[in-house]
Amino acid sequence: MFWQEDDKPKGFTVPDDIVDLVFDIECRELPVDHACDLADAIRGQLPQLDDDARIGVHNIHLAGSQNGWERPDPKLGQRLMLSRRTKLTIRVPRERRAEIEAALRDSELDIAGCAMRIGKARQKMLSNQGTIFSRYVVLEGGEADDENRFLQRIVDHLGARGIRVTKALCGKTAEVQGPDGPVQTRSIMLAGLKPEESVRIQQEGIGPLRQMGCGLFIPHKGIDAVKKAEDDS
Repeated sequence: MFWQEDDKPKGFTVPDDIVDLVFDIECRELPVDHACDLADAIRGQLPQLDDDARIGVHNIHLAGSQNGWERPDPKLGQRLMLSRRTKLTIRVPRERRAEIEAALRDSELDIAGCAMRIGKARQKMLSNQGTIFSRYVVLEGGEADDENRFLQRIVDHLGARGIRVTKALCGKTAEVQGPDGPVQTRSIMLAGLKPEESVRIQQEGIGPLRQMGCGLFIPHKGIDAVKKAEDDS
């Protein structure tokens, strides 16, 4: 596969309509599949979490397998061991940034029995990079066994929003615990996007359960993101 990126798009200023709030946290460990529990805990401090589809809570992921480190197995009750550098990132609309930061700062969350204390936050702009990646996009019927069906839906969905997809690659499926039971998801990488297209997708996401990190896109350099997601699942 030939995959070449222009990492320095010019002539476009990233808007601050939607930004990421990156919070310092104190947290020793978390369940591997923590997205639903994390959303519930945040909802306790921010009851309006579900009222605004623009708000998204990124999952907390650690480094991939390296130097003998293997990702814990949730089926064995193992947990993620967090470092002091681990952050909590929440995607928020500009006009609600101060409100959300004030609601969460200095709070202590209980996430399935794991304590997380939230500290100060810094603002991070979305990326204008042409390659973006979502670890979990909620699947529709038949897509778990047919990745081409999934890809075509995403291409059609973005096409209806005026975004022409020229490069897309999906990874393996992953099951995550949702508010009403298990949810089937799949990772996807989109590349060759114009800066304004990349930002729009990051702002709007794809599909439901943004409060669990589903459909949220982040920048990534290269094809390794999908491989990493496969290793983590």
